[in-house]
Amino acid sequence: MATSPPLLRAENLTLTFGGAPLFSDVSFSVHAGDRIALVGRNGSGKSTLLRIAAGLSEAMDGEVVTEKNATIRYLPQDPDLSGFDTLGDYSRAELGPLDDPYRADQLLFELGLDPERAPSGLSGGEARRAALARTLAPEPDILFLDEPTNHLDLPAIEWLEDELARSRSAIVMISHDRRFLEKLSRRTLWLDRGVLRDNEAGFSAFEDWRDKLLEEEERDHHKLGRKIAREEHWVVHGVSGRRKRNMRRLGELAELRKSFREHQAPEGAAKLAASDARESGKLVIEATAIAKAHGDNTLVRDFSIRIHRGDRIGFVGPNGAGKTTLIRLLTGELEPDAGTVRLGANLDMAVLDQRRDALDPDETLEHFLTDGRGQSLLVNGEQKHVVSYMKDFLFKPEQARTPVRELSGGEKARLILARTLARPANLLVLDEPTNDLDMETLDLLQELVAGFPGTVLLVSHDRDFLDRTVNAVIAPDETRPGEGQWVAYAGGYSDMLAQRGTTQAGQRKSKVRPAASAKAETEAPRAAPQAAKSKLSYKQKYALETLPGRIEALDGEIAALEARLADPALFAKDPAGFNVVATELEGKRTTHAALEEEWLELEMLREEVEGG
Repeated sequence: MATSPPLLRAENLTLTFGGAPLFSDVSFSVHAGDRIALVGRNGSGKSTLLRIAAGLSEAMDGEVVTEKNATIRYLPQDPDLSGFDTLGDYSRAELGPLDDPYRADQLLFELGLDPERAPSGLSGGEARRAALARTLAPEPDILFLDEPTNHLDLPAIEWLEDELARSRSAIVMISHDRRFLEKLSRRTLWLDRGVLRDNEAGFSAFEDWRDKLLEEEERDHHKLGRKIAREEHWVVHGVSGRRKRNMRRLGELAELRKSFREHQAPEGAAKLAASDARESGKLVIEATAIAKAHGDNTLVRDFSIRIHRGDRIGFVGPNGAGKTTLIRLLTGELEPDAGTVRLGANLDMAVLDQRRDALDPDETLEHFLTDGRGQSLLVNGEQKHVVSYMKDFLFKPEQARTPVRELSGGEKARLILARTLARPANLLVLDEPTNDLDMETLDLLQELVAGFPGTVLLVSHDRDFLDRTVNAVIAPDETRPGEGQWVAYAGGYSDMLAQRGTTQAGQRKSKVRPAASAKAETEAPRAAPQAAKSKLSYKQKYALETLPGRIEALDGEIAALEARLADPALFAKDPAGFNVVATELEGKRTTHAALEEEWLELEMLREEVEGG
């Protein structure tokens, strides 16, 4: 724990929306040098909490206290560049009298932006880079960063990681980029169901810590249910004693029921599954010496590949390198300037386009998911009510008539994903599918992509997601930048980096580039067979089958002993006997708790094994 006085202290922050608390009595502190990951589900209030801490919004209760003269800068998700003539003006707008104005321009240059350029017409990635230059330029005491990697390509993300690693600022960051958080964070704040939990470890330890807390919570809730059952049994079958004692137990039972009833379980996970389609042919796509240029800009040159059923291929590279163009060529949506593309037999394609501007802001969720064809849609060959399908993607029934404009970024991402996965497909084309998804939904999407029986073409800047899903990566040839040359690498993103490092070392030694070889097919590497799933041992299976009976038998024995102790005459007639029964009851309760604990652990293990 930090011992120096905090730069910022948030105390007992409470905020309510629509009568329900978004978070309550939230407290945390930020010390010099902190690297804090603020994590939680979409809609949990992370961005709101960050804005309150930065002094841009107010809580209904509580306060934020900042050390005198401490400087704070906040990076919003959607920067507003209106009102500025140039990017330089925008990036220098928050500099203090002692700040270096040339640093803002230098950051813009490093991010590939011209300080003299007008802000109009910027892409999402360019606007985000300009906002980063503005936020980082003053080198503040505290940096609040809300999704800093959104819309950034991989080179820009890696540049940002290096810049933040060198920074002397304390940093509180919200991000869905696991690799980014793992590299930079040293402490984790988890906002869950209105409660903020603090772990003095970086994000790499978060999931194990979170799962442990949730398991403990589930066990405690289960034990509470069992305790209520025992008390209810006493109410019905117990022998009446002194009325005062009985009323006390009835009051305690009412409190137990209230706690059990008001327990807020963790939000469920989305149920992601691609609709089944007929099996495609073994050869899905064959491209031979294809090329494509836009004016003088050659995006693809002399590229050949054969893609087979079951291949999962990631496409990476800087924004503007031509990733989307290459995929459109391979799927037949775009005609090549030269070369040929042949598509295999029985192809059913589903395309996920993450462009938010393609959504009609006035269209309702129901209309979007059903294409305006009523209140049902066809999923896996069966009619399904749109509200039931929406629940699989964590939407509430009352949102069916909600216009798209009222959705958050994460909800829009889930909506697009829901419509894409409803279509029968054996070829998934996913363009930045991870944008704005929370980590729990990312985990499920990862499992879907990794286990999809068909073929997947994936554009992503999420390095962790690529490592977990694809078996080949296609990237621009960095030894020939701007020439439209693409190279296929076996494995995920990290494998690509390792292979590039070997190639570059060899080139530095020889100092001579080998002559271009004859045209050759690039075979997309096949997926390695999945490791066999672990299984329960015979002993564990036997225990799982017999423990419920043993626990039920103990319930009866405990109830009988409690009934004996409830007899007010027992102690007066036989004090020694009363003590024997009390001791036996305590032992059986201890055994009961241990058996319940063992059963819960085995049941969780079984679910993990069967869930694969």
